[in-house]
Amino acid sequence: MAEDAGKADWNTLWNDRLKPWLEGLESERRAAVRERRLWTLGGAVLGLGAGAAVAANTGEAVIAAFGLAGGLVAGLLIGNRRVHRLAKRVKSRLNTAVAEALGLSYAGTPAEPARFSTFRDYGLLPSSDRRAFEDHFSGHREGCDFELYEAHLEQKRRSDKRTYYVTVFRGVLIRINFPRRVEGVTVITRDRGWFNGLAALGRSFGSNKLERIGLVDPKFERVFEVYGNDQVLARYMLTPSFMERLLALEESLHGKHVRALFDADSGQGELLIAAETGDFFEIGTMSRPLADQSRVQALVGELTQVLGLIELLVEPAKFGEHAAVDMSAMTDNQA
Repeated sequence: MAEDAGKADWNTLWNDRLKPWLEGLESERRAAVRERRLWTLGGAVLGLGAGAAVAANTGEAVIAAFGLAGGLVAGLLIGNRRVHRLAKRVKSRLNTAVAEALGLSYAGTPAEPARFSTFRDYGLLPSSDRRAFEDHFSGHREGCDFELYEAHLEQKRRSDKRTYYVTVFRGVLIRINFPRRVEGVTVITRDRGWFNGLAALGRSFGSNKLERIGLVDPKFERVFEVYGNDQVLARYMLTPSFMERLLALEESLHGKHVRALFDADSGQGELLIAAETGDFFEIGTMSRPLADQSRVQALVGELTQVLGLIELLVEPAKFGEHAAVDMSAMTDNQA
């Protein structure tokens, strides 16, 4: 299969494989939506009836409204089960087909959330009490193996009357085997304004004490702040072209709080990226016909956007002579 969206034969994929399959599921979709509607209506009627009966005995008219609301929610939850099962099947098939057309592999959930603890240890993700992972893509781009998956992280909050969960991160996590050897650790996080003065004294990430790295690009430093365990090596990784690309990534995602990490832990070195993209790779509403090509177009657009960002960050041809420097020689010279 082709490695980019421009070369994939999307019309053939749609006309020969996906459209006929989706059209074959249309009667099932209509039945599922009809069942959801009936359960929702029935739940509302029963809830309102029960609430009205209690209200008549107690004189509390508000109970009828609570009964209506409770019946609606219960009916919707029960009625939505069949719709949810069908949507899950359709999503898996469409994401798999799109991934294959781009030369990738897809799984509904990652077998293991790649480097999740590392994202947490270096402050690229907030702490969470509840987490979920889905939509795992893996493959090869510009000489680099990579994988990406979605994470939904929630923190538990408490008030006087209830306990509830608040989303603190929903987006894409990306792991790339970087094309250049990485030495040490360089963390690229968000600028924190006047707190930067305190951060300049150093910052701990788990057991790692890193120092703030000063850079010469004012535009980059307005968005990001950088920490590392070696000033020279950090500046080596953060070439002007790489900073331009990371800023382009930030702009492409409309300021979705991109942060990144160069880490030598894997041996050759990795680039880890976290971006708050929201909930990507979904198929849209089940209330409209399944054989709607815009469903696939949306999936292709989201996935190729992320792939384009990966290619932008690691494309060897744009690194020039700087990329070809032998890192081991460089560190020997330092010693």
